[in-house]
Amino acid sequence: MNLSDWIIPAVTAIIILWGLKSKTDIFGEFAAGAADNLKTCAELLPVLIALITAVGMLRASGAIELLTSLLEDAFARTGFPAQCLPLALIRPFSGSGALAVFEDIIAQWGPDSRPGKIASVMLGSTETTFYTIAVYFGAVRIKRTRHTLPAALIGDLTGFIISVLTVNLMLT
Repeated sequence: MNLSDWIIPAVTAIIILWGLKSKTDIFGEFAAGAADNLKTCAELLPVLIALITAVGMLRASGAIELLTSLLEDAFARTGFPAQCLPLALIRPFSGSGALAVFEDIIAQWGPDSRPGKIASVMLGSTETTFYTIAVYFGAVRIKRTRHTLPAALIGDLTGFIISVLTVNLMLT
């Protein structure tokens, strides 16, 4: 048995012992925290449903494919593989959508192909920006994201570019 198998039970035991030592109603605190989190979840649900619906509509309508075909030539000149362009377009919006696109790339081109390697690095080095901002800013009721969205999108763009450069320099 590994040490990692004992971490969660050990942390749980420490929390219970700490609560008993400090005479805290552990179950009451747990229930209150769960109730607060359910309220937060209920407040975030409309935003998440709208985001998931929008991504589904983009994929089903063919808008991603249309945008990919329009941008394909410009990106091909920079060395960015056209096969990874749908991943770069959907990743800031949806993790599950990006995973589906990633699986398509791996199924069509293979994990050891250049597009497969670039897609793997891209998926691991970028974020679902709009989803993350919607969840975290919505949880604390911040309406204006100010510089967060442009900075995060620049970070994603950097991740996409560096993914291509890294694979070109190190893995091909």
